[in-house]
Amino acid sequence: MDAVTTTLITHIGELTTNVAADGDALGTLRDAAVLIVGDRIAWVGPASAAPVVSPEGEGIEVVDAGGRAVLPGFVDSHTHLVFGGDRADEFEARMTGAPYAAGGIRRTVAATRAAGDEELRARLAAFVAELRAQGTTTFEIKTGYGLTVADEERLARLAGEVTPEVTFLGAHVVPAEYSERREDYVDLVCDAMLHACAPHSRWIDVFCERGAFTPDESRRILAAGIAHGLEPRVHANQLGPGEGVRLAVELGAASVDHCTYLSDDDVHALAGSATVATLLPGVEFSTRQPYPDARRLIDAGATVALASDCNPGSSFTSSMPLMIALAVREMGMTPAEAVWAATAGGAKALRRDDVGALAPGMRADLVMLDAPTRVHLAYRPGVPLVHTVWAGGVPV
Repeated sequence: MDAVTTTLITHIGELTTNVAADGDALGTLRDAAVLIVGDRIAWVGPASAAPVVSPEGEGIEVVDAGGRAVLPGFVDSHTHLVFGGDRADEFEARMTGAPYAAGGIRRTVAATRAAGDEELRARLAAFVAELRAQGTTTFEIKTGYGLTVADEERLARLAGEVTPEVTFLGAHVVPAEYSERREDYVDLVCDAMLHACAPHSRWIDVFCERGAFTPDESRRILAAGIAHGLEPRVHANQLGPGEGVRLAVELGAASVDHCTYLSDDDVHALAGSATVATLLPGVEFSTRQPYPDARRLIDAGATVALASDCNPGSSFTSSMPLMIALAVREMGMTPAEAVWAATAGGAKALRRDDVGALAPGMRADLVMLDAPTRVHLAYRPGVPLVHTVWAGGVPV
């Protein structure tokens, strides 16, 4: 049996615990310490009261943070990391005025179908290394670039090799070969494709949007997934107003993602529900659409998460620090709100109670910044501030 490793991180200048205290939702501690035993947090508190551990002991390490800030690992609850090809030309065209349309997904579908498992696996490993280096320790991955039974099954299977948070998104768009037979494709998603992907998946998602799936189609697909034991998530209200947000709330979805165009009824529905509004500012950066109004959602009492939506068409970035900076600059969030949304908010969007905060019993997923405070994540955008990442108590 492998020895259990003990790590004491001490002299933390600013520790973000996300355990609310004295009106501070982020539970901030100064001159703090964290004790990790194995893959769990064992103790959190003032450095002056830290348990005594001997650095000479076997399997014991003492890390002096030197006044740096430490926070929970980022939780990216919306990515599309398994795909083939590249769509840089679309990005270039958008920067000269071409509008974004969901139809570009079909290009990635063609490239993904043509790629072998080892090619997809190698690209996925590179993306995972990239996001971990930027402080992301928990992440979700969607299928949706295969759109055949065999290809969706292999994307779910490959995603499951690197995360338990796998989402079946056969309802991403209607593939070209079914463009004149939409109902047949919906039947396929609800039957053979779902049967093949459910064993590898925790979630079911649908792109409820013009150019993708109608509210009625979305309801049918989500209901089929729920009947197979999958939990629902929804892409909605990205390209314009629609019924997707209220459908997500009605079905008890864990999260409804994008939320760019919201009516007062949408905001009211979210505020009165357990459905998280997951905002994806990398999309607006890449597509030049209006940014979601996070301030409106927060002030109404809705729970907000931030995620990258890393994908080759509309948000080809895996950087959660960038999402924080964009949320503060463009979406009306304070730095504290944005950090909470990128950690605890993402955990709520994945219905995880073991990540997103630093408290005894939680997974030891931490990020140490090369900065004295979390504010630097927005204050110094584009600067590689991540000094050290621990995932399950192990330095990455």
